[in-house]
Amino acid sequence: MKMRIEKDSMGELEVPEKALYGAQTQRAINNFPISDEPLPEAFIRALILIKAAAARANESLECITPEMSKAIQNACDELLDGDDLMQHFPVDVFQTGSGTSSNMNANEVIATLANAYYRSEEGGSTVNPNDHVNYGQSSNDVIPSAIHVSATLELTGHLLPALVHLKETILEKGHALAKYTKTGRTHLMDAMPVRLDQTFHSWAAQLQDNIDNLTYLEAKTTKLAQGGTAVGTGINAHPEFAELFAKELSYLTNVTFSKGDNFFALIGSQDTAVALSGQLKAVAVTYMKIANDLRWMNSGPLAGLGEISLQALQPGSSIMPGKVNPVIPEATAMVAAQVIGNDAAITIGGQSGNFELNVMLPMIAKNLLNSIKLLANSGQVLADNAIATLTVNEDKLNEALHRNPILVTALNPIIGYGKAAEIAKKAYKEGRPVVDVAEEETELSREELLSLLDPAKLTHGGL
Repeated sequence: MKMRIEKDSMGELEVPEKALYGAQTQRAINNFPISDEPLPEAFIRALILIKAAAARANESLECITPEMSKAIQNACDELLDGDDLMQHFPVDVFQTGSGTSSNMNANEVIATLANAYYRSEEGGSTVNPNDHVNYGQSSNDVIPSAIHVSATLELTGHLLPALVHLKETILEKGHALAKYTKTGRTHLMDAMPVRLDQTFHSWAAQLQDNIDNLTYLEAKTTKLAQGGTAVGTGINAHPEFAELFAKELSYLTNVTFSKGDNFFALIGSQDTAVALSGQLKAVAVTYMKIANDLRWMNSGPLAGLGEISLQALQPGSSIMPGKVNPVIPEATAMVAAQVIGNDAAITIGGQSGNFELNVMLPMIAKNLLNSIKLLANSGQVLADNAIATLTVNEDKLNEALHRNPILVTALNPIIGYGKAAEIAKKAYKEGRPVVDVAEEETELSREELLSLLDPAKLTHGGL
């Protein structure tokens, strides 16, 4: 590979001849051969949008020339519109805790591209990564802002629509299955009957709670640290920069961002990211509940519950012919486990706010965006390839439904708990329908018992 010599404040360094980045990026590549995993593309895109918005704000404040601002914006547009974005951003996630290496990676790449557009009327200096692309900024406010911006854009663009789609698919399926009644279960043991629409709509209610909570937190992620610079005081940034920057970023993204209420808190902590991760964990727990319910209901088909049949998507075994497994719920459950693990890492990262700066920012960014992506993608797949396509095994539902001795619970107000318990135990022991035993053990007529013990009627509650 042909190399060129680049220079930074620490001296000269060899850089690949065709690389758009410079010495500081190359030092990071050399220093952090840890995971071979760069920060997520969503984060890099947010970083570039921040640089474009900063250039627009600095131009309006007469901190850089219109020509230089336009060159920087053109460079950002070229990166965002290109097909090879990530090849220019190779810095490992596990780097300096402030993310300075990634910030300088962006500054260097943008400066290189900007100089192809820049024409100084005065024949002055070229676009400089630090002095111009990074004007009025610090890694310490850029990287926290990029975490908030990327999380906001991924929430609005991907996760929330996926959750809404999953919820609506579940509701629609539930309405279609309202005629089916099944044996309810608590402790995995037979309980009073429920309708399938009640089961499905309970999942939808869980998802709606998650949507509401994420929407609330989204209002927090739109508050930005940008303008606080190195420690929160705003040193080297124009006093009006923060508000104008937020306005320009809102224009570029069609999402309303605003200046943070307290730069010191936004730079020194990652409480919002921790809270958001906690809510993503709650979504994961909901996914796990839905996935496990589906797996249990689908279990069998002969030796399990067999109440529903999930769509057969692929052979389930390399040795057992004809076996088909609930692969979508299994994949969803693994996503849930990963998101819960990500949350643990983010929680530890959030504790690393030392005085005026949190020093686990890249790891927090990576795990937060990974959780959002996994939940969005798996939610879409769960909706389309499991919920929407499942079928009900009505014969299997009815096989257990009318034989369930727990139906005797409906007789409690009439014959008392003790007598009802005797009937249930006898029905279990003799393997007989509870209505037959109750007819023998009470003075109620069979007609009365059939009405009182009607499983479908019992799903409506009441006395």
